[in-house]
Amino acid sequence: QVQLVESGGGLVQAGGSLRLSCVLSGRIFSRYNMGWFRQAPGKEREFVAAISWSGGSTYYADSVKDRFTISRDNAKNTVFLQMSSLKPEDTAGYYCAAAGRSYSSDYAGQASWYDVWGQGTQVTVSS
Repeated sequence: QVQLVESGGGLVQAGGSLRLSCVLSGRIFSRYNMGWFRQAPGKEREFVAAISWSGGSTYYADSVKDRFTISRDNAKNTVFLQMSSLKPEDTAGYYCAAAGRSYSSDYAGQASWYDVWGQGTQVTVSS
Protein backbone atom coordinates (compact mmCIF):
# COMPACT_ATOMS: atom_id res chain seq x y z
CA GLN A 1 0.00 0.00 0.00
CA VAL A 2 1.43 3.32 -1.10
CA GLN A 3 1.35 6.14 1.42
CA LEU A 4 2.34 9.77 1.07
CA VAL A 5 3.13 12.03 4.03
CA GLU A 6 3.71 15.76 3.59
CA SER A 7 5.52 18.07 5.96
CA GLY A 8 7.03 21.54 6.06
CA GLY A 9 3.96 23.73 6.01
CA GLY A 10 3.51 26.67 8.32
CA LEU A 11 2.98 30.40 8.67
CA VAL A 12 5.25 32.74 6.75
CA GLN A 13 5.23 36.41 5.83
CA ALA A 14 4.74 37.55 2.27
CA GLY A 15 8.02 37.42 0.40
CA GLY A 16 9.29 34.56 2.53
CA SER A 17 10.13 30.97 1.68
CA LEU A 18 9.13 27.47 2.72
CA ARG A 19 10.17 24.01 1.63
CA LEU A 20 7.60 21.25 1.60
CA SER A 21 8.55 17.59 1.68
CA CYS A 22 6.59 14.48 0.80
CA VAL A 23 7.77 10.97 1.60
CA LEU A 24 6.41 7.95 -0.24
CA SER A 25 6.38 4.56 1.45
CA GLY A 26 5.16 1.12 0.48
CA ARG A 27 6.42 1.04 -3.11
CA ILE A 28 9.48 1.84 -5.18
CA PHE A 29 9.52 5.64 -5.22
CA SER A 30 11.52 5.95 -8.42
CA ARG A 31 8.70 4.35 -10.38
CA TYR A 32 6.32 7.20 -9.62
CA ASN A 33 5.87 10.58 -11.18
CA MET A 34 5.04 13.10 -8.48
CA GLY A 35 2.95 16.22 -8.28
CA TRP A 36 1.93 18.99 -5.91
CA PHE A 37 -1.53 20.47 -5.79
CA ARG A 38 -3.12 23.03 -3.50
CA GLN A 39 -6.59 23.88 -2.33
CA ALA A 40 -7.72 27.07 -0.66
CA PRO A 41 -10.96 27.31 1.33
CA GLY A 42 -13.94 27.54 -0.98
CA LYS A 43 -11.86 26.86 -4.07
CA GLU A 44 -11.17 23.84 -6.21
CA ARG A 45 -7.94 21.91 -5.96
CA GLU A 46 -5.42 23.30 -8.41
CA PHE A 47 -2.21 22.01 -9.93
CA VAL A 48 1.07 23.50 -8.71
CA ALA A 49 3.98 21.43 -10.08
CA ALA A 50 4.95 17.97 -11.31
CA ILE A 51 8.16 16.02 -11.78
CA SER A 52 8.84 12.87 -13.74
CA TRP A 53 10.10 9.67 -12.11
CA SER A 54 13.70 10.44 -13.09
CA GLY A 55 13.54 14.12 -12.24
CA GLY A 56 14.39 14.94 -15.83
CA SER A 57 11.10 16.66 -16.61
CA THR A 58 9.25 19.26 -14.59
CA TYR A 59 6.06 21.18 -15.19
CA TYR A 60 4.63 24.20 -13.37
CA ALA A 61 1.44 26.16 -13.15
CA ASP A 62 1.87 29.65 -14.55
CA SER A 63 0.96 31.13 -11.16
CA VAL A 64 4.04 29.64 -9.48
CA LYS A 65 6.55 29.50 -12.32
CA ASP A 66 9.85 31.19 -11.41
CA ARG A 67 8.89 31.18 -7.71
CA PHE A 68 8.49 27.48 -6.90
CA THR A 69 10.85 24.61 -7.66
CA ILE A 70 9.95 20.93 -7.54
CA SER A 71 12.71 18.36 -7.05
CA ARG A 72 13.12 14.81 -5.81
CA ASP A 73 15.61 12.58 -4.07
CA ASN A 74 14.93 9.00 -5.11
CA ALA A 75 17.40 7.67 -2.56
CA LYS A 76 15.27 9.23 0.20
CA ASN A 77 11.86 8.51 -1.38
CA THR A 78 11.12 12.21 -1.12
CA VAL A 79 9.79 14.95 -3.36
CA PHE A 80 10.26 18.60 -2.43
CA LEU A 81 8.55 21.85 -3.25
CA GLN A 82 10.75 24.88 -2.62
CA MET A 83 8.52 27.95 -2.45
CA SER A 84 9.97 31.44 -2.64
CA SER A 85 8.56 34.95 -2.93
CA LEU A 86 5.40 33.70 -1.29
CA LYS A 87 2.21 35.71 -1.67
CA PRO A 88 -0.97 35.72 0.43
CA GLU A 89 -2.75 34.07 -2.50
CA ASP A 90 -0.45 31.05 -2.08
CA THR A 91 -2.25 30.29 1.18
CA ALA A 92 -3.76 26.81 0.86
CA GLY A 93 -3.52 23.21 1.88
CA TYR A 94 -0.75 21.62 -0.19
CA TYR A 95 -1.05 18.01 -1.28
CA CYS A 96 1.44 15.72 -2.94
CA ALA A 97 0.33 12.99 -5.29
CA ALA A 98 1.89 10.01 -7.06
CA ALA A 99 1.21 8.63 -10.52
CA GLY A 100 2.49 5.20 -11.49
CA ARG A 101 2.35 5.59 -15.26
CA SER A 102 4.41 7.03 -18.10
CA TYR A 103 5.12 10.71 -17.64
CA SER A 104 3.23 13.18 -19.78
CA SER A 105 3.08 16.92 -19.31
CA ASP A 106 -0.27 16.74 -21.12
CA TYR A 107 -1.74 14.97 -18.11
CA ALA A 108 0.56 15.80 -15.19
CA GLY A 109 -1.49 18.89 -14.40
CA GLN A 110 -4.70 16.91 -13.97
CA ALA A 111 -5.64 15.56 -10.55
CA SER A 112 -7.32 12.54 -12.14
CA TRP A 113 -3.95 11.37 -13.52
CA TYR A 114 -2.66 10.62 -10.01
CA ASP A 115 -3.28 7.39 -8.12
CA VAL A 116 -2.35 8.23 -4.56
CA TRP A 117 -2.69 11.37 -2.44
CA GLY A 118 -1.27 12.57 0.82
CA GLN A 119 -3.24 14.20 3.62
CA GLY A 120 -1.83 17.65 2.99
CA THR A 121 0.09 20.32 4.84
CA GLN A 122 -1.16 23.85 5.45
CA VAL A 123 0.70 26.89 4.14
CA THR A 124 -0.42 30.31 5.34
CA VAL A 125 1.14 33.48 3.96
CA SER A 126 0.46 36.67 5.88
CA SER A 127 0.51 40.09 4.25
